[in-house]
Amino acid sequence: QVQLVESGGGLVQAGGSLRLSCAASGRTFSSYTMAWFRQAPGKEREFVARIRTWSGGNTYYVDSVKGRFTISRDNAKNTVYLQMNSLKPEDTAVYYCAAVYGNSWSDLARTYDYWGQGTQVTVSS
Repeated sequence: QVQLVESGGGLVQAGGSLRLSCAASGRTFSSYTMAWFRQAPGKEREFVARIRTWSGGNTYYVDSVKGRFTISRDNAKNTVYLQMNSLKPEDTAVYYCAAVYGNSWSDLARTYDYWGQGTQVTVSS
């Protein structure tokens, strides 16, 4: 069982930056593929970024955030991060951290077994 707790959301002006953190419980964090999803009001949950197991894990991003967002992980701290730069109003959403055991190539929400409660990110124009 893995419990995930996100933090770092908030209100920022367009062009600004935020760093989201997701702290995970458990002793096998390094064996989980970690991902960030987001959900805007009235829209479906959308994949944002993924990092596979271990510190040098392969990363993958949705096209709309490539070059602006960076996902990383610190296995010693059981934490995954999402550095968000050059934020746009369309990035406004609740951001969720998710985990699945083992290496995964999936960007589908149904693949991920564990979810955090979400953190609100609001980007003003």
